[in-house]
Amino acid sequence: MLESNDQTDSLIIDREALLEEEPPSKVASVSSRVRNDKTRKFRQEYIPGITDEEWNDWHWQIRNSFKKLSQLEKFFGIKINQTGTNQNKDLLPLRITPYYASLIDFSNPDDPLFKSVVPSAGELQLNKGESSDPLHEEEDCPVKNIVHRYPDRVLFLITGFCSTYCRYCTRSHMVAKSEKSHFGLRDFDEAFKYIESHTEIRDVLLSGGDPLTLGEEKLEHILNRLRNIPHVEIIRIGTKVPVVLPQRITANLAKMLSRYHPLYLSIHFTHPNEITNEVKTACERLANAGIPLGSQTVLLKGINDNISAMKSLVHGLLKVRVRPYYLYQCDPILGSAHFRTSVTKGLEIIKGLRGHTTGYAIPTYVIDAPGGGGKIPVLPDYNKGYEDNDLLLESYNGKTYRYPDYCNE
Repeated sequence: MLESNDQTDSLIIDREALLEEEPPSKVASVSSRVRNDKTRKFRQEYIPGITDEEWNDWHWQIRNSFKKLSQLEKFFGIKINQTGTNQNKDLLPLRITPYYASLIDFSNPDDPLFKSVVPSAGELQLNKGESSDPLHEEEDCPVKNIVHRYPDRVLFLITGFCSTYCRYCTRSHMVAKSEKSHFGLRDFDEAFKYIESHTEIRDVLLSGGDPLTLGEEKLEHILNRLRNIPHVEIIRIGTKVPVVLPQRITANLAKMLSRYHPLYLSIHFTHPNEITNEVKTACERLANAGIPLGSQTVLLKGINDNISAMKSLVHGLLKVRVRPYYLYQCDPILGSAHFRTSVTKGLEIIKGLRGHTTGYAIPTYVIDAPGGGGKIPVLPDYNKGYEDNDLLLESYNGKTYRYPDYCNE
């Protein structure tokens, strides 16, 4: 835990703090030679006594995460405004890894990474249309830890713990809640039996919380059980660990994951400032292990809701071998109005990408429909109707073209 030493007015890190979860086995870390300038300056200014071995140990990063506003205020000499009456029963705690904190400009409340992980007064206020579980996942839970909404696939929630908590998390109703965050392997027996007995399930998405915060033995046990179910064709993992805790993506982890192909990773990226040398190394290590990588980005007001930021993000992702997959409209969780943009803004961004950059860089813009309707794509309207059996199409630059659409007459 990061603390302030009141006697000397210097800032130190408590190396003896304990992991909140059972400590996984030690493994080799991402190379200490790969560091970005922001992180290097952060370490020199705030924690010069920390060794490369400590900094690059993902256990150390979790143990020493910022968990209190007072820690941030003392550490960086700032004042964070979260005043007001709390109406939000799902309010997330604070947790930021030292690595991710090193990327944040704490002197600037408008810094995009600051706004995405530091609590604000807006989270305390409830607004029209917001709910604790807007996607109605709990209504689609046939057994504990399983969400079965789509015919051929299930969501398998294997932890409620994350190494860094995003303030707009769609599962704030379960993430970081003690009764829903820590599961033993026996807690999954019912979930495995459900998947085994439903032969229509060909795709299992591991999520939470963040599955890659689990120790390798526990994670491999889950992967092995799933891979031994004949009708499970693919396994996916949803994670933000490569972004906020790239030290976790070790050679041993990548090698272990590669034993369970076909395996896919969906990585939660928010802003181009997250794409550092460390993240590049982590993503390339996973890609080199044969794991296809996709990104899932939430559209957030004042953070990434402009064409320039989004174009920079998707271009950066392709350079680290991550395919932009989904751009999500922010879900109406409790206390999220200050994060949500209009849908018109999202369409504007997609239109600003389409035709102006490679198709590989353009994610699918979706709204995860409140009420449990699932992901619904939202597209700019390029179809301008018919004239004389010709379909009128508007191109990216606003010009109209005709397609002879009469073959089915």
